[in-house]
Amino acid sequence: MSHQPITEDDLHAYVDGVLEPERQAEVAAYLEGHPDAARRVAAFSDQRELLRKALAPIADEPLPPQLDLSGMIEKRQRRRSPVWWAVAAMLMLSIGGIGGWVMRGSLQASSGGLAALAQEAAYSYHVYAPDRVRPVEMRASDSAQLVQWVSNRLKQPVKLPDLTGSGYRLMGGRLIATSHGPAAMFMYDDDRGDRLVVLTRPMVSEQSAPMAPHSGGDVSGFAWADNGMGYSLVGQATADSLKPIANEVRRQARTI
Repeated sequence: MSHQPITEDDLHAYVDGVLEPERQAEVAAYLEGHPDAARRVAAFSDQRELLRKALAPIADEPLPPQLDLSGMIEKRQRRRSPVWWAVAAMLMLSIGGIGGWVMRGSLQASSGGLAALAQEAAYSYHVYAPDRVRPVEMRASDSAQLVQWVSNRLKQPVKLPDLTGSGYRLMGGRLIATSHGPAAMFMYDDDRGDRLVVLTRPMVSEQSAPMAPHSGGDVSGFAWADNGMGYSLVGQATADSLKPIANEVRRQARTI
């Protein structure tokens, strides 16, 4: 065996099943001796399954006639116009964007930045909020170290919202891997055990965007962007009850 250190990329590749057999065996052996890493990999697997289930209805839909590749090629052969190759390429590239947003609400496909952030927050909630053993990587007692850790990784100063005035206490947080880079996740609960998640990360697009509601399944929330940072608050509560909490998170974040 190579005995090379196991990296974060190795863990994700292990979940996706794309490692070489020898490296797959090394990662499996590593996970047997590192229960914390094994739990993270299990969470990655759950998140991957959630994505597959969310996009399954779209994947099963028949291809619209106007996007049928064989039909486009046939038209190109008849018309002998090179423009049709460009049209076909553009249409095929757009297919990936059709299934990118599976949550309903005020966020539309044109607001891909906020839509992606809201989706990431909802998936994070579904993976970590039900966990009664280790839903967070660092607990509230280590909040100072948590803020420093996520600020360093996001390369941006991160404000840890205080939601005690809204009836929610901080449980802790962790770093989340997204397709747009690392994100900070903070989790809160109330006296009834209901949990909220706040997800924040630098925005690739939509450096600033007004607050907009979103919902998907049993999760609702709000997403917005301020000065290059995106925020999404999600929970299993009504939009009316979550909106004042989202406003409070936004107000505190603006004091950085």
